Amino acid sequence: MSDSSRILVTGATGFVGRAVLRALEQTEHPVSAVVRTPADLPSSVRIHRIDGIGPNLDLAEACRGCGAVLHLAARVHVMDDQSGDPLAEYRRINVGGTTALARQAAAAGVRRFVYVSSIKVNGESTPDGQPFSETQVPAPTDPYGISKLEAEQAVFDVGASTGMEVVVVRPPLVYGAGVKANFLSMMKWLARGLPLPLGAIHHNRRSLVGLDNLTDFLITCLHHPGAANQVFVVSDGEDLSTTELLRRTARALGVPARLVPLPASLIGAGAAMLGKRSAFQRLCGSLQVDISKARRLLAWNPSFTVDEELRRATSGVSRKAVAQ
Repeated sequence: MSDSSRILVTGATGFVGRAVLRALEQTEHPVSAVVRTPADLPSSVRIHRIDGIGPNLDLAEACRGCGAVLHLAARVHVMDDQSGDPLAEYRRINVGGTTALARQAAAAGVRRFVYVSSIKVNGESTPDGQPFSETQVPAPTDPYGISKLEAEQAVFDVGASTGMEVVVVRPPLVYGAGVKANFLSMMKWLARGLPLPLGAIHHNRRSLVGLDNLTDFLITCLHHPGAANQVFVVSDGEDLSTTELLRRTARALGVPARLVPLPASLIGAGAAMLGKRSAFQRLCGSLQVDISKARRLLAWNPSFTVDEELRRATSGVSRKAVAQ
């Protein structure tokens, strides 16, 4: 097996991938990055171009001489997926591509394969006071979550048959500088002073993970002996209600939170009429994770508080919101 300190990172130009590359620059590890399109990456990074991720993925040469692989590339969760067969497409990329890479990594003598999965493998919501943990039976409910679970199983199978160490990480929603999608929309609404009917959603609890905390955790998983052949959930270590998240995000933006205390029952009824039950669940339901395993096995604790991560996430958003 290789004893090289080189790390291969897939999905290197993505939201998490770029943060990982920046953090690895501060270490002694040489880095190789897998990209689909030309990218402005540090000159010290060895770049490998691919056309896409799938069963025919060929990164055997990129894996050669590497001690670890961090696999971030995936077909991510798509809202209102228009694919004719979403599960087949998720499986092609997330299962087929991941399996091919794991086999090539093992054949090249890679010591450790860190696979970034999703909390959706556990499910979509948690009852009050019953957070997700690594010991629970997985219960994905959508094609994305199913494909992530199948990819986890495939990677562990490769590890069991070859001796390559495998680490699986299941993060919840990730936020930080450069975040897109719904979290960015939320920040823009707050920055513009738009009233939001979410001032009475006090009783749910959501676990999130800031980009810098997640990056630190992934780098820990690349080298810590206790991480070998383990599954971990990860978060900031503090769970917030929807209302509290909005208030603290507004504070990070330096603006007042204009929240209307509309009862959750009315919001739910409106969401049902509009066919948006899943959106209501994400806003008003709970999804908590228990990171005690990471604390115990890896002696890992979040390096940054939620408020520190929110300040990074909101940097520059107020100016953007005013300009658009």
